[in-house]
Amino acid sequence: MQSVNSGAALLVPWRDDARVMALVGLGHAGSHFSHLLLPLMFPVFIQEFGWRYAELGMLSTLFFVVSGTGQAVAGFLVDRWGARPVLFTSMVLFILACLCAYRAQSYGELMAVALLAGLGNAPFHPVNFTILNQRVSSPRLGYAFSAHGLSGNLGWAMAPAFFILCSAWWGWRHAFLAAAALYALILVVLVLNRDSVKTTPAAVDKSRPGQSNGLALVRMPVVWWCFMFFLLSTVTLAVVQNFAVPILKALHGVSLEVASITLTAYMLFGALGMLVGGFLAARFAHASDRLVAACMSTAALLMALCASGVLGDQFTLWVLAATGFAVGVGGPSRDLMIKKATPKGATGRVYGLVYSGLDVGFALSPLVFGYFMDQGWYATTLLGAALVLLLSAVVARGVGARSAPV
Repeated sequence: MQSVNSGAALLVPWRDDARVMALVGLGHAGSHFSHLLLPLMFPVFIQEFGWRYAELGMLSTLFFVVSGTGQAVAGFLVDRWGARPVLFTSMVLFILACLCAYRAQSYGELMAVALLAGLGNAPFHPVNFTILNQRVSSPRLGYAFSAHGLSGNLGWAMAPAFFILCSAWWGWRHAFLAAAALYALILVVLVLNRDSVKTTPAAVDKSRPGQSNGLALVRMPVVWWCFMFFLLSTVTLAVVQNFAVPILKALHGVSLEVASITLTAYMLFGALGMLVGGFLAARFAHASDRLVAACMSTAALLMALCASGVLGDQFTLWVLAATGFAVGVGGPSRDLMIKKATPKGATGRVYGLVYSGLDVGFALSPLVFGYFMDQGWYATTLLGAALVLLLSAVVARGVGARSAPV
């Protein structure tokens, strides 16, 4: 059995590392699955209860506010008690959220669902990366981060099919009951393999300011550079997820189906990019920040070309999808970049704070670029997203300049 270690320096059999990757990936898929628990049912709730999209959209806002706030706090819990109990608690919260949704009769009860699901989602980045960094052999971390990203995308992809089929067969309430059973099954698998997700709580080292006082991490510039990278890169992702379809329809006159397929292609190309990026991250771990910057810069250039209109209708669709591949390639190296910026024993706290930038980016992007869309500035919206992504490349180089070498 693989032993717990702070740096996973020893090379253990592949099957041991693969087991850890699979278990972490299973939990991560469940985390991304939770993002769509309520949004997928919005049309049903409108028909069933007569609520408006504006009211239902507030449920998603509540989810991400709770998740983003809780993520920073969860990092301290992971470092204090280890990742395993926090991971198990998250699964219990997801089960409770699904059971509450099954019985929901009012808007207030759905707010409770969003609250529980947001709390369950909050710990996953500090939990997952603490487990991977402690239990996976260092030379294989690039592959581990690649598998981690892929599993999240699979969770997103699985949710619509799961709820569509379950709702068609048993009705929307029993679809939530089935989701509770799915999370219970994941929890059982994790409990049966609990030794593989055990981590060692961080020991206090008074000689390291980032260690001796958890709040001292807030005073470390590199942590905020990492936070800004995630915020900026997520702003662009949110633009693509929320507005790519109407932008393509407005600028190129394509059908809803073609625009939606392009967005799907963006996500699939991103998953493929993560797979390729895992090999590059393992090969060029010493240059993770430069690889991330190169990928983000390439994606920004491609997106700017799409905004310019010089590519033509059909070629624009393919090039926009290709930007997902470029971003995906940088994903595993991005996680290695954060690892280099993390003080020893502070993995949970740093990843919790840094990855809360994702939730902030998802919250801010619609506010700014939604205004652009309301004004009919479709090309400007896409160009603005490209410029923000280019800025994230600059920030990635700033992270590298302030991080310890591998």
